[in-house]
Amino acid sequence: MQTSFSPSQLADPRVAEAESILRKCVHCGFCTATCPTYVTLGNELDSPRGRIYLIKDMLENGRAADKEIVTHIDRCLSCLACMTTCPSGVNYMHLVDHARAHIQKTYRRPLMDRVTRGVLAAVLPHPARFRAALSIARLGKPLAGLFRALGMKPFAAMLALAPDGVPARPASAEPGTHAASGARRGRVALLSGCAQPVLKPGINEATIRLLTRLGVEVVLPRGEGCCGALVHHMGREDDALASARRNVDAWTAEIDGGGLDAIVITASGCGTTIKDYGFMLRLDPAYAAKAARVSALARDVTEYLSTLDLPAPSSPPGLTLAYHSACSMQHGQKITRQPRQLLARAGFVVKDPREGHLCCGSAGTYNILQPEIAATLRDRKVRNLEATGATLVATGNIGCITQIASAAKMPVLHTVELLDWAYGGPKPEGVPDQAAGLVAAE
Repeated sequence: MQTSFSPSQLADPRVAEAESILRKCVHCGFCTATCPTYVTLGNELDSPRGRIYLIKDMLENGRAADKEIVTHIDRCLSCLACMTTCPSGVNYMHLVDHARAHIQKTYRRPLMDRVTRGVLAAVLPHPARFRAALSIARLGKPLAGLFRALGMKPFAAMLALAPDGVPARPASAEPGTHAASGARRGRVALLSGCAQPVLKPGINEATIRLLTRLGVEVVLPRGEGCCGALVHHMGREDDALASARRNVDAWTAEIDGGGLDAIVITASGCGTTIKDYGFMLRLDPAYAAKAARVSALARDVTEYLSTLDLPAPSSPPGLTLAYHSACSMQHGQKITRQPRQLLARAGFVVKDPREGHLCCGSAGTYNILQPEIAATLRDRKVRNLEATGATLVATGNIGCITQIASAAKMPVLHTVELLDWAYGGPKPEGVPDQAAGLVAAE
């Protein structure tokens, strides 16, 4: 793609990076075939190619964002399916992140949109606040229809997605070290996260149980917090970088202290962002090298487990499951093989649903900010998952779990919960008692 940025514009390293990305696009349109919003809406401006044109025009002319570009950028899920499809290596992720930061700085959103985004940014990255908000939301769930009728669709979506109860915070969530069983064969830091330990603390508990049984020491560093992905995708660049710096400091202390083989992440949306810390902080002389070091150690839990010599499963479940590959897993991190292989070796029968490349509509806060499109994508995903005839769904991202479970008839569990069960851990909550018998009868 031909560009016409001025030398003074290109003196800004962020603009220069955007220009180098734009020049790789050859207008081929392959990305439109796998873009969930283009497939759903059929509007060229709601495809990666269309958004690239809008971003190019905005940045080249050095102008503030307007309502049209904000509408179409806001509809982007950042699922990154376009990057998997693109034959030219266009880094759409970095381009749209830059556009969102530009929108945040130059565009004044309508009042209700500002309030919604402000609430999400103030609550979701903070577990204590999020836990309190969910307790209140549980009481307000009957009012979801009223909020929708009043045009407050994001708040209606929040209430609809709120669980009926909030699990207690387990003792294992406290910062500290969980010793390996037997001879130590590794040492890792585990990202606690923000939303996941509130919604499903059992995911990190299962990870700690499984890794320590396998001889891996697990550290929950003091001072670590939200990865920054939620605010990053809302264009709040300063907030996202502050979160990244805090985590880099926490993990660097562990790297320089006892050493780390990996930083293990159980939410693939977080993993995509943490693996990008090196890029996000590249212009910060105090953090660039440390951030690159952290990104190089970041591993999804299935990515790390695949490097271990796993024993035979203690009690192969034999259940048939549908594997939902989260967008941040397959497109953001290019992890496709490891989760399926681990589940199969653990004794599960793994089925892939149709249209596995398409997003379920969760995408961080997308199912709150764009509830209609998100619901359409969710229903499409659920139909494809249920068509496999599987007993349950396995996936590696808390957002996907929440989104799919809001409409699916079968349980939706994290991959590591099922692996922990297969290798001697407790049966995950939600697996039907009769499931093994039904499969055996078949």
